[in-house]
This record gives sequence, structure tokens and C-alpha cells, in this order.
Amino acid sequence: MRSTSLTVAALAFLRIVVGLHFFLEGFSHLRDPDWSSTGFRKAAVGPLADWYRSALPQTGAWRETLGANDGRPTAEAIEAWRESVSRSWRQTLAGRLLRLPLDAGARATAEKSLSDAETELAAYLASLETDLADYRLQVARLAAMERGPGATAIPFERERIAKKRAELASLAAGWMKDAEGIGTKLSAAWDAQIGSDVDRRRAAATEPTPLWKADRFVSWSLVTIGACLVLGVAVKFNAMGAALFLASVLASQPFWVAGAQPTYNQWVELAALLVIAALPSGGWSGLDYFLKQWCPLSRLCAGCCGTSTEVQR
Repeated sequence: MRSTSLTVAALAFLRIVVGLHFFLEGFSHLRDPDWSSTGFRKAAVGPLADWYRSALPQTGAWRETLGANDGRPTAEAIEAWRESVSRSWRQTLAGRLLRLPLDAGARATAEKSLSDAETELAAYLASLETDLADYRLQVARLAAMERGPGATAIPFERERIAKKRAELASLAAGWMKDAEGIGTKLSAAWDAQIGSDVDRRRAAATEPTPLWKADRFVSWSLVTIGACLVLGVAVKFNAMGAALFLASVLASQPFWVAGAQPTYNQWVELAALLVIAALPSGGWSGLDYFLKQWCPLSRLCAGCCGTSTEVQR
């Protein structure tokens, strides 16, 4: 099929615009040191919501203790969470001591600060015992609602479930934030023992979290895919990669689930990417059109795909 110059120009423009959007989106994420996919993951709804939220950072092991519908007594769940938070603080102190060893006196002071923080956390949780018991009951009720026959079929029931899920997530976030505040004070007490800013940064250095690594991988992938689409390098491969990424975004906000955010723009861009990936290579496809002449497999690819339907310049 021989295309007109206008068709070639339109397809090239589509490829470049879509690629530029991906490139700029990924580049903006890399430029912002505070950017995180936390908000995106928290807002996920639908069947894959739990999978998206599983990578969210949490204070201690909240999802496995107080946030779990496991039927254990509230006091036992509270103690399990308190121990998980204390364990994370002890691991942090051990890491600091490996990076910056302290003398016996300073080490004893650091351990005393840790003990004080653990006592403060225990007192805080004791004051919340009634609230946490009610929270655990609501977690169990939410699980029962989600298993109900109308959980997905009745719009009103879907809305109730989405509202209750958001309410419980907000409560949990508030309690975890308070525990994080105690941990922040503990870190400040540890830092106060160190006189040098360089040593403080050395002691406080931490390994990147799995979420941070995943976010950076996605950001660099967006930049790479976008640049390749703009230049027209491996267009079909990168268009399919971009389409799969958009499909993952759309899966987090299925339009048939109550509380899902609008995704009209993503659907339009997904359709454009599928068009780019499906069309035969031609003059609109950028550098691929010229580079294939030096590719030793170009004739084989042409024989498999057929040259009679190639979009020509």
C-alpha cells in the first residue's frame, strides 16, 4: 500500500508526540528527587489493587499484623506490630554502628535512646487499644463485604467497599505516621551524639528501598522508550513496551470499579501506540527506515512480514 506524503507526515508526527510525552514524563520523575509512585499505588482500585499496594512502604509490618484479617486477638496483633517497629529501629542502629563505630559510652547512650523510644511507642499503643480493636473489627467487616455476592455486581456495594477501604487506609496511615514521628526523634537523638555533618550523613546512609528501585527503573524505561520513539529506533518494540506500561496504569483504575479515576487520556494514547506497533515499517518510522538497509536480517524480516504492504515514503 503506497501512502501519501501527508499520511507519512501524520504518522511520524504521532510517533514523535507520543514518544516526547513518555520522554518528558520519565525525565521529570528523574529530576525530582522526591517523586514516588506511592500516590499512584495508594489510589489503585480493582482486582490488582492489593498487588500495587504490596510495594508501598509501611512502618513496621502493619499489613501483616494490625492490618491483617487473621482473627488473632487485638492485643497480640498490637504486640506483633510494636515488635516489628522496634526490630526495624534496632536494625537501623546496627547499620549505623557498622558505618560509624562508637565508643562504649556513646553506644550505651544510643541504646538508651532506643529503649526510651520503645517505651514511648508502647505507651502510645496502649492509649490506642480501644481504637485499634475497633479498627480490627472494621478490617474483618471489610473482608466480609469484599467476599459478598454483590461486591462486584452492585454499584452501591462497590462504592461502600471503596469508601470503607479508603477510610481504613487513612486511619492506618495516621497511626503509622505517629510511629514514624517517634522514629524520627530517635534518629535525631542518635545524630546529636555525632559532631561532624559528614559523619552524621555517613551514619544515616541507607540502602535504596525496593520501591525506589522500581520507580527509577520505570522512570529510566520511560525516558528510553520516549527517546527511541522520537528518533524512530526499534519503533515496534518500544511502542509495545509503552503500550504494556499504559496497560498496567489502566489496570490500576478499571473504569467499571467504583472510585476509579478517569483514564480517557491513557486509553487514547494506548490506541495510538497500538497503531504505531501494528503498522508496517515505512518512511514514517524514523531512523529504522534507514538503519534497516544496514541490518543483515532486514531481507529475512521483509520476507516474513511481506513487502507488498509496506508503507513507503
